[in-house]
Amino acid sequence: MKSVEEQLAVIKRGAEEVLVESELISKLEKGTPLRVKAGFDPTAPDLHLGHTVLINKLRQFQDLGHQVIFLIGDFTGMIGDPSGKSATRPPLTREQVLENAETYKAQVFKILDPAKTEVAFNSAWMDLLKPSDFIRLASQYTVARMLERDDFSKRYSTNQPIAIHEFLYPLVQGYDSVALQADVELGGTDQKFNLLMGRELQRAYGQASQCVVTMPLLEGLDGVKKMSKSLGNYVGIQEAPGVMYSKLVSIPDALMWRYFELLSFRSMDEIDGFKADVRKGANPRDIKIKLAEEIVARFHGEEAAAAAHRSAGNRMKEGELPEDIPDIELRSPEDMPVASVLNRAGLVKNAAVARDLLGSGGVRVDGEVVDRAFMFKLGSTHVCQAGKKAFGRISLVAE
Repeated sequence: MKSVEEQLAVIKRGAEEVLVESELISKLEKGTPLRVKAGFDPTAPDLHLGHTVLINKLRQFQDLGHQVIFLIGDFTGMIGDPSGKSATRPPLTREQVLENAETYKAQVFKILDPAKTEVAFNSAWMDLLKPSDFIRLASQYTVARMLERDDFSKRYSTNQPIAIHEFLYPLVQGYDSVALQADVELGGTDQKFNLLMGRELQRAYGQASQCVVTMPLLEGLDGVKKMSKSLGNYVGIQEAPGVMYSKLVSIPDALMWRYFELLSFRSMDEIDGFKADVRKGANPRDIKIKLAEEIVARFHGEEAAAAAHRSAGNRMKEGELPEDIPDIELRSPEDMPVASVLNRAGLVKNAAVARDLLGSGGVRVDGEVVDRAFMFKLGSTHVCQAGKKAFGRISLVAE
């Protein structure tokens, strides 16, 4: 294993908080592999790069020689994580959860080494608990403490309903750490309350408390709101190589260092070298190409990454995709149809021309032909092409 100092530098890369760092150092100093857990509720069948921030950190722990546990929350997925939610989420069926879980496993092993990964389902222990066990679990926390959670507090103060089962979610997530005897748990900043619950429950059940590493929520392609499929500012890890490549090369320059830190497996020394190159006058787009090639290769292979790069280069040479695409920001109170966006952005003379182009396949969004049904989501950013010569990197932001 690397030294404690070297390991700590890798663990803290991109992390928001390490709680408690002194405890983590003590665990590392023992020189034995730590049990490192991260849980994912399979509430949707596909993942985007925002989800991979935690998986990348798991891979870093794996490379450091620690035991990684990829926990699929098939039990908690049926409850619905209330974190950051202003309303009770509709529960999923067991069939929906298990179907999504299978796709999760296929996707995460693009990052994690399957031979070194323990895959666990929390139904394995939660389904075995008797009513008396649940009562004991629920007795470990008070309603007052639950209402300290920001989302619960806001909903309670505004008379929004909170279902009793939602209080069970952080308790079950915390109990997962007891069942797995986790030394470290990873989670997003919005999971901090649940992660700390694990520390308390482990003490209550006679175990040493896990350390907690919180990771930031990755900004989407707009560089403002967190990456989300509903906002349209995402890069799906199962998207076609060319689409993924195009989206990553088109991110705002200010966002690329954040993506390098959280998504790239290059060393920070190498990334610092890229920063120095840009300060000396290097084209930021050339640096983003390195990021795009790395990410596409991770999920589609080296050959697909090279093909995506060649395809983009050919389009530029043929005048289909200019190197300096103008950034255009539009404000709207709601999502907009693509014809209206093209018209307001000045890529067409009027909405009628936009509709004609859409009908003839003359409009591309992120390299893909779209029709009139395509909607721009608030918070999304897309590279748009109308006809052969009109281009724009269009961001739709809320008024």
